[in-house]
Amino acid sequence: MPESVDPCSLPLERKAALLSGRDFWSTEEIEEAGIPSVVLTDGPHGVRMQTGGSDHLGINDSEPATCFPPAVAVGSSWNPDVAARIGAAVGREGRALGVSVVLGPGVNIKRSPLCGRNFEYYSEDPLLSGVLGAAHVRAMQEEGPGASIKHFAANNQETDRMRVSADVDERTLREIYLPAFERVVKEANPATVMCAYNKVNGVYASQNRWLLTEVLREEWGFGGLVVSDWGAVSDRVAALAAGLDLEMPGSGGVNDRKVVEAVRSGELDEEFVDRSVRRIAALAGLPAGGEGFDADAHHRLAREVAAECAVLLRNENGTLPLGGAGSVAVVGAFAAEPRFQGGGSSHIAPTRVDTALEAVREAAAEQGQEVVYEPGFTLDGSGDAAELRRAAVDAAAGAGVAVVFAGLADKQESEGFDRQSLALPAEQVELIQAVAAAASRTVVVLSNGGVVSLEGWHDDVDAILEGWLLGQAGGSALADLLYGRANPSGRLAESIPLRLEDNPSYINFPGEAGHVRYGEGVMVGYRYYETVDRAVRYPFGHGLSYTTFATQDLEVEATGPDTARVRVTVANTGQRAGAHVVQVYVSTEAGPVRRPLRELRAFAKVHLEPGESRRVELELDRRAFAYYDVEAARWVVAPGEYLVQVGEDASTVVAEQALALEGERRNLPLTLDSTLGEWFAHPEAGPVLVEAMGSAMGGQAAAFEMNEEMLMMVSSMPLRQLLAFAGPGVPQEDLDRVLALGSGAAAV
Repeated sequence: MPESVDPCSLPLERKAALLSGRDFWSTEEIEEAGIPSVVLTDGPHGVRMQTGGSDHLGINDSEPATCFPPAVAVGSSWNPDVAARIGAAVGREGRALGVSVVLGPGVNIKRSPLCGRNFEYYSEDPLLSGVLGAAHVRAMQEEGPGASIKHFAANNQETDRMRVSADVDERTLREIYLPAFERVVKEANPATVMCAYNKVNGVYASQNRWLLTEVLREEWGFGGLVVSDWGAVSDRVAALAAGLDLEMPGSGGVNDRKVVEAVRSGELDEEFVDRSVRRIAALAGLPAGGEGFDADAHHRLAREVAAECAVLLRNENGTLPLGGAGSVAVVGAFAAEPRFQGGGSSHIAPTRVDTALEAVREAAAEQGQEVVYEPGFTLDGSGDAAELRRAAVDAAAGAGVAVVFAGLADKQESEGFDRQSLALPAEQVELIQAVAAAASRTVVVLSNGGVVSLEGWHDDVDAILEGWLLGQAGGSALADLLYGRANPSGRLAESIPLRLEDNPSYINFPGEAGHVRYGEGVMVGYRYYETVDRAVRYPFGHGLSYTTFATQDLEVEATGPDTARVRVTVANTGQRAGAHVVQVYVSTEAGPVRRPLRELRAFAKVHLEPGESRRVELELDRRAFAYYDVEAARWVVAPGEYLVQVGEDASTVVAEQALALEGERRNLPLTLDSTLGEWFAHPEAGPVLVEAMGSAMGGQAAAFEMNEEMLMMVSSMPLRQLLAFAGPGVPQEDLDRVLALGSGAAAV
């Protein structure tokens, strides 16, 4: 940009033009100010660069790019290195295709397993989502293109997503739905943040000043650009004042004129325009364009990381890995027609696609196995289901093992709509049941972007490999896992319930009359299941391996009044190299708020050779023990006892150690609206109040003080209301003394 030209000195009309896209994917160019056009394009697990007709729903073609495993799979890797390697590769491809900003990653929380876009999100846990999202952003931006973390905030459903109000209390927002964004902002400095379509507590996210300015910028220190989701702006002037810089796509100049009119009428201060102009000018400095990328190398990378993302849920009697003599019956249309990504705006045009059927045939040939294939069902519902099932059952009955590839087709889950059920299609359930009844051993391989129910067939099969959506090399990765070339190391990033009705959001999802109430509060996913002791089919953090691990010698030491360090030894006690995820949870009842039974507070993935052991050290910072105090408007660590737990998963604790933390006392002044229970707990004002109330009762202070039933009855009553009854009998000087003592800080 020429040093002599300050973009803020441009005419108002030219500045307003910078605040919205010139077309679907690019910003305006201001040649006289040296501001080039910036290209933004969809991601995050690949580059969806459209050079022809543009659309936001993945209908039109895009340039070929590597389709890496989507976030649903990366979440189950529990490995920030996997997220970083994908982010770096997407960055290289984005730079090669001339992209300045790749939209993603999505770090929204999986509130309900029905959300149609869950395949784009990492987890039901904010720590896991935040760590993986930050790793992706850092690595991608090191390659050049900027990131756009999305969708800020409380975008947890597709139903009525353009206008629904997510009604969420502040503690729940702070503890569940905002921390992943906060971590990415503070640790990875993303170039942009994308606001969500929906309203948050009645205000559109695009014009929510509390969200975009007070929290994002003033509290978290975000210095980048806020961009709208495509078409998310309701009131452009209000959005600009709230902190939204760039509207995408362009409005054909309509909203630009509204901004100009608002400034000239005095409705909008021009400084809001200049502020956003400066941010857009800074965005224009991002590099775009470069050398091509190595498609073969990226495909190999896609295969390698995909193998680390699948989760081995069940493996009875060592059914997997496959091997030995005999034939293998491959059943299910997904084996030949893989489902490897989600539908909608993140739909990538892959450089190539591996099918599991061909990859299994190659692996089986190396071991002298014969492979027979029967589709068993069709993805579009055509064909004779009964005839297809009979042929599959005949093949399974004559084979040493049957491998059924089942899952959800594009039409059953996508951006734009939510699912209605957790069930697999009925014809697939019937196929699994029939094959399992005929085969000597049955393995089920799943391909799905969101959790599916395993009920009705789980106990009939010998092994279940949850493959999620694994990207374009997923077929080869699944064969690597089935035949033991790779050892499964994925862990569930979301719980698999026994019934949809067991999910804590069930009653309130997806809402009604334009509102969705987050009535479960902080009890999302495993936090709820563990707290109420609700059984699930497989808990958060579950995952099997072809080897075994032992966790030993847990050591927890306080490193400050509200921080700690955890050390634990992990040993590979089996015969294969493998990876184990150390999961550290914190459990406490300290403080005045209801806490989940346990919450994930640290994790690490450890790769070990057979017989190898390693001492793992993890830090627990202040936030690991804190809750958000809405009255004090800050994070508070309550004094008391905390259990630091190491779990195989969220349900299975293998080691724990108590830790006493000094924490801090909540210091809140008492007023006439404070309850009697709060007043009685005050070390100085409490006794004086008891004495004064005793005097008001005819001098029966001792009786008042000792009457436990009375104390319990009035403890929740505000002092103001009690005085309405007993006030005339309370000497004014005593009341003044009580109020003076309580008006200082009261520790609770």
